[in-house]
Amino acid sequence: MCSWRLMRYDLFSYNNIDTTTCTFIDMPDAEVYLYSSLFMCQEADDLFDTLKNNISWQQQQIKLYGQVHDIPRLTAWYGEQNKTYVYSGIKVHSSPWNAELLRIREKIENVSEIKFNSVLLNLYRSGSDSVSWHSDDEPELGQNPVIGSVSLGETRQFQMKHKFNRDEKQKIMLEHGSYLLMKGKTQHHWLHQIQKSKKIMGERINLTFRVIK
Repeated sequence: MCSWRLMRYDLFSYNNIDTTTCTFIDMPDAEVYLYSSLFMCQEADDLFDTLKNNISWQQQQIKLYGQVHDIPRLTAWYGEQNKTYVYSGIKVHSSPWNAELLRIREKIENVSEIKFNSVLLNLYRSGSDSVSWHSDDEPELGQNPVIGSVSLGETRQFQMKHKFNRDEKQKIMLEHGSYLLMKGKTQHHWLHQIQKSKKIMGERINLTFRVIK
């Protein structure tokens, strides 16, 4: 999974790369930060394999125009006891944290300076899996929700667009081991999606850590 990344780094001095470097993405009405390699190659590989095999993945369904459809990805919800969450009309109850999720949470909390109490996991099985335009602004998340997004596996393009200014758009490549932090007014002013792709793509696991009030 990491061969492409190592080849890319060979173009530079690998020893000089600071994997904790944070890039501020300048966007109006938003606070968005990208750690492109918070989880180094071997650690990211190990986490991907463990989560894929040990998470209780589910195929959720939504009702649109009177018809029931499978959502185009597998999901799972973990967190503190008695934390429930509703998104896209789907109500989910949390499973207890496991060792790998706690390990990931601890690492992102160290750079985010916030304590997360739940996480929604998505398994994108191919380029055909996706998530449509939305904001993570459900009432359970309160005012100015903080979203910490970890990506493992295939690189996918994360698209964002402003809710009120059509000229404001952003595209971010979320690579294996990266961490995207969204805070402040971001969810109130921006939509985001992972679009379907006709390209042959491998699997991707995305973990979006949240604070349920």
